[in-house]
Order: sequence, then structure tokens, then C-alpha cells
Amino acid sequence: MAEGISLGPLFLRWNGVLIALGISAGALLAGYETKRRGGDPEIIYYLLPPLIGWGLIGARLWHIFTPPLSSVQLGLTTGHYLTHPLDMLALWIGGLGIPGALLGGTFGLFLFSRKHELPFWQLTDLLAPGLALAQTIGRVGNYFNQELYGLPANVPWAILIQPDHRLIGYEEIEYYHPLFAYEVLMNIMNVALLLWLSRKFFHQLQAGDLFLAYLLFYSAVRFLLEFLRLDVALMAGVNANQAFFAVLFVIAGGVLYRRHRFAREL
Repeated sequence: MAEGISLGPLFLRWNGVLIALGISAGALLAGYETKRRGGDPEIIYYLLPPLIGWGLIGARLWHIFTPPLSSVQLGLTTGHYLTHPLDMLALWIGGLGIPGALLGGTFGLFLFSRKHELPFWQLTDLLAPGLALAQTIGRVGNYFNQELYGLPANVPWAILIQPDHRLIGYEEIEYYHPLFAYEVLMNIMNVALLLWLSRKFFHQLQAGDLFLAYLLFYSAVRFLLEFLRLDVALMAGVNANQAFFAVLFVIAGGVLYRRHRFAREL
């Protein structure tokens, strides 16, 4: 399976192309939502550089400090990166981690909102549906990279993984759960849910509620899908990604509950 396309001296990886398309589509949706709410959609495009920059930094650091099993088997451990610092910058070596992207992007948005004196929580709501859409499109790139597959499977929709992309110990097993496809479907549901909430309950939602709903839904999806994942990132024997999303689910759910419980009491 081709992992990209050559354009003269350039080689474009489908994974990178789809991530770029996802970011573009997400930005367009966020701009549309901003305009629908009476705001200036240009603010979204001013936001993109710091969001992408900090998100990329966070995603790379997450990978470096919680490398998945496939990277560890190749010797790309945290120790390797610390002793070969230039490899930290080589994004084509190893990979990126969505938990870090969420943390980094949120931090970048916070800095942007403080610098320009803009309401942080309102900005998160404008971005939430677009973020879910960007993840939907970006995840399709995992198909071309033959990554983010799950446990061995014999279901009709199981995906064939080429031998050079199989984990050690699974060399003779051909078909696996298409974990990336499951996440794509769940992300589509998340986009639809957020757009519906933003219209159906516009007057009941507090600033930041839509972003918290995004975190709640996506955290639940990622937590459950990690049970099917082979290429896990272990820290002290604990699945780092699953633990992160469990904590994030509790925090997002707890904040939403407290907000609306107190609102009802008032």
C-alpha cells in the first residue's frame, strides 16, 4: 500500500496530507460557527498558527515520554530521544500523541486568549466541532500508514496489515480490528452531537460547555477503544493513553455536573 505520492523531489505522505486537510476543514467549520454566532471568522485563522504550533509540540513530547510498543520495539524509547536530542525534532521518526496535542493546543489557546484579551471558554466552544472534524479526517491517514489497528480479528470488516507493520509476536497474523475506522465513526458522531447541542440548547449552555462535551465524548471513545489496541504506550505497566482519557473524562464530566447543578439550585 502506497504511503504517499511523489511530486518531483517532494514525497507527500497521505497521513500528513489528511492531517492538513483535517485542519483546513476544521478551521472552515470553526469559522462558520463563529460567523453563525455573530463573531468575526477571521479570529479562527489568527488562532491557527499558535494552536498548530503548541499542539505539535505537545503531541511530540507525549510521544517522546510515552512511546508506544511499536516504537519501543524499534529502540525509540524515551532514553533514546534524551540521548539523541535531534531525533526529537525529526517528526518522521516515531510519531505524535493526541493527548499531548490536546494539552498543547489548549495551552496555546489560553496564551492567545490572555495576550489578546479574548474569552478563553467561548473560543473553546467555537473550536470544538471543528476539532472533532479535523480528527475525523486526520484519522483516515492511519489506514495508509498501516497503524492504529486493534487486536487480531476475523470479522468481515477486519483490515489486512502488511508483515512489515505488524508487532513482534504477531508476524503470522494477517487481519486486525480497524481501530482507526472505529474512531473515525465515533468522531463523526461527536461532530454531529456538538453541532446539535450548539443549536438545540444554545440558551442553556454556558461558555465552555460545548468544549467540555467534546472532551467528555472523545475521552469515553478513546478510553474504550484502548481495550482493543495492541500498540499501547505503557508507563509502569499502565496504559498511559487510557489513564489520561479516564482522568480527562472524570474532570470534564465533573465540571459539567457542578456547573449545571449549581445553575439549577440558583
